[in-house]
Amino acid sequence: MTTIPKKNNSVSRRQFGKAAGASFGAAAGFYFIPSHAWGRLQRPTLAGIGAGGKGRTDVEQCGKAGFEVVALVDVVDARKLKNAAGRLEKIIQGQTAYPDAAFYTDYREMLSEMGDKVDAVTVSTPDHHHFHASILAMQAGKHVYCQKPLTHGIWEARTMTSVARQTGVKTQMGNQAHANDHMRRCVELVRAGIIGKVKSIHAWTNRPIWPQGFASPPPRQPVPEGIDWNQWVGPAPWVDYNEWIAPFAWRGWWNYGTGALGDMACHIMDLGYWSMQPGSPQSVIAEQVGATELSPPINSKITWKFGPNDLTGSEGFKFHWYDGYIDATFVRDNWQLKKHGDAYNHPGEDVLDGEDFKEYGSVVIGEKGKLFFNRARKWVLKPSTLADDFEMPEPSIPRAREQNNYMEWFDAIEGKVQRGQSDFDLAGPMTETILLGVLAQRMPAQHLQWNAEKLEIVGQPELGKFIRRPYRQGWDLEV
Repeated sequence: MTTIPKKNNSVSRRQFGKAAGASFGAAAGFYFIPSHAWGRLQRPTLAGIGAGGKGRTDVEQCGKAGFEVVALVDVVDARKLKNAAGRLEKIIQGQTAYPDAAFYTDYREMLSEMGDKVDAVTVSTPDHHHFHASILAMQAGKHVYCQKPLTHGIWEARTMTSVARQTGVKTQMGNQAHANDHMRRCVELVRAGIIGKVKSIHAWTNRPIWPQGFASPPPRQPVPEGIDWNQWVGPAPWVDYNEWIAPFAWRGWWNYGTGALGDMACHIMDLGYWSMQPGSPQSVIAEQVGATELSPPINSKITWKFGPNDLTGSEGFKFHWYDGYIDATFVRDNWQLKKHGDAYNHPGEDVLDGEDFKEYGSVVIGEKGKLFFNRARKWVLKPSTLADDFEMPEPSIPRAREQNNYMEWFDAIEGKVQRGQSDFDLAGPMTETILLGVLAQRMPAQHLQWNAEKLEIVGQPELGKFIRRPYRQGWDLEV
């Protein structure tokens, strides 16, 4: 693949590096004074890093929660882009909705130049930018709402959690259903023992619906005017521009996305992981079909083994994941994933037990019975008699305002609640677990023993490059 030189904007980035370094160096004594505290604005100010697609929704929802949108960052500059359609057109609409907001194509420049005019940021970029954008924002004293998965790599997730604690900023990961009352109630029920000691958890999705399983990049195309492709690639290995890569299909690239597992597990594994608070897994193994050196598999099954805690028996429990359509192939001519049937990976009837949870869902299996759950506000106890004579626990998890995780994050910043329930203290370790499964997809049928303290696969030091990868020149961070 080709290598291109870094854009010459070293002055502003050097200035920012000094400011960020000073902020992080003083992290132990960190005290954040938001811009609105000085009377300049009535509301906390927000910069949206990633203004199209999911970013557009994140910025809009944060505005409804109470933020003042003062800056947008996106590699697509709506002022220059011509003849845009589809997703690019929606990116333009997301930018033009805030005509008074300052616009940047590089979040490093925005953080340097906007300074204390910004209180908080949303990070709604492709996965490979989550770490850099969030770390730099936290080091500069900004509260951070970051889309899932929290990071692209395992070491990044561990580090994000640590920096959030050191800086004291308020954080939240974008798994929106985490704020729903019915999820929080189900967590309380599992912890109260309504299904008995937990033996296993199963979670599944029909994703990917984007192309995966390709062995070489699409042909190089000219970069359209208005797209900063060098900035899009950012800290990751270089690839030449093609419209089949961005703005959507990047999820099917190891270098930029994390496949169906990284995309969907932060939603669908959330109920089980949150209920159990299991710590780090002891081991993981994957079965998969269609993965290549460039791209995640077309479908896969993952199993993590966790040790015991108060909610399990002495042997701990296993967490099982299923994704993808069983009969699907990658079609290079149109860069699509083609289904040859409607069968997708999911648990067998011994697990589903007659329940009709299509396309995605999860089930927590205990010694007494099962709790089926999906984030579309549906849950089922089986047998239903589990609720008979069971002493229902009092609510113990704070409920989010309007069951909205943007509002919960805003309220944490304003001091109305202690924390967002999907802050990096929870989201970081869950992301580590999920990304360990992503690593296992690269090493199918191998039982990978995990040393969480050392952040390494036992006996396989060569896999360290997948745990902490080197960054492209000009993108190293001091953390």
